[in-house]
Amino acid sequence: MSNINWGIIGCGNVTEKKSGPAFNKIADSRLIAVMRRDASKAADYAQRHGVDKWYSNADELLNNSEINAVYIATPPASHLPYALDALKKGLNVYVEKPVTRNAAEAQQMADAVKQSNSKLTVAHYRRAVPMFLKVKELLESQIIGDIRTVQIRMWQSRKPSLVAKVEDNWRVQPELSGGGYFHDLAPHQLDLMLYYFGEPEYYSGFSLNQSNATPADDHVCGQILFKNKVVVNGSWCFNVAGSEEIDNCEIIGTKGKINFPFFGKFIHWKNETDEQTLHFEHPEHIQQPMITKIVSYFKGEGPNPCSIDEAVVLMKILDAFTTVKPPK
Repeated sequence: MSNINWGIIGCGNVTEKKSGPAFNKIADSRLIAVMRRDASKAADYAQRHGVDKWYSNADELLNNSEINAVYIATPPASHLPYALDALKKGLNVYVEKPVTRNAAEAQQMADAVKQSNSKLTVAHYRRAVPMFLKVKELLESQIIGDIRTVQIRMWQSRKPSLVAKVEDNWRVQPELSGGGYFHDLAPHQLDLMLYYFGEPEYYSGFSLNQSNATPADDHVCGQILFKNKVVVNGSWCFNVAGSEEIDNCEIIGTKGKINFPFFGKFIHWKNETDEQTLHFEHPEHIQQPMITKIVSYFKGEGPNPCSIDEAVVLMKILDAFTTVKPPK
């Protein structure tokens, strides 16, 4: 496969700048068709982004003989059926996060990949963003010694500024998203923990709906013990005062600490002899580094930057944090 010809299923907000334009900015990659159920919005997207073809039906896009790869950027409820359809047609697949609504669906997707000759990558794109690669480099250099604990705090108001505004607010409809804002934001955070620290040995947590402002739980707590004995504790709350919003990851070692925001642009670290703050500018299209790696993978020239098997583990962690409810 010398050229990757893409079709997007679900050309909504996430594809406007984060991902969509990048497909035409990478060597041997071309976006040739988009699909959205609202035909007028699909046509508008195609016109604004210079895409030749648009559809309001996913089957029509999947049957376009020019396409050999699809990017699924719909709400999570439709990730599995669209991925299964694409794999059956022999197409390679790039799936937005969370890869599905739960671990059982993710495992179905993994089983389908194993039974097909196609490839699939999950959009945990922070694995390829320079700032988060720098964190990995600092950890591997042992600049703060052996890692002992990680503390994640993501506290936001009921209308988080980190979340794109959409008409139907599907993110807080569990039947569409799998949960609430936790399912939208935490996959970025927890996938980086897997990327940095490897295989988990134990994980548990609980969730509850404190405010009852939406059908989704708005407070989640969880912990992970990795096989290398690193302990991660996380707190996600989406009903605090706007003045108390925080996005922070603090990694503590035997010689110091590293802290950074998952949705910010700096890394601060200090140890026994030095202290530095590193500032970053993210790529214009933040998924472009990841998509570059995916194009290489689909062409058979590089490894899979994030496999479905890794995403299954992540979804098991999300399930463990959110299916247990505290006693009433």
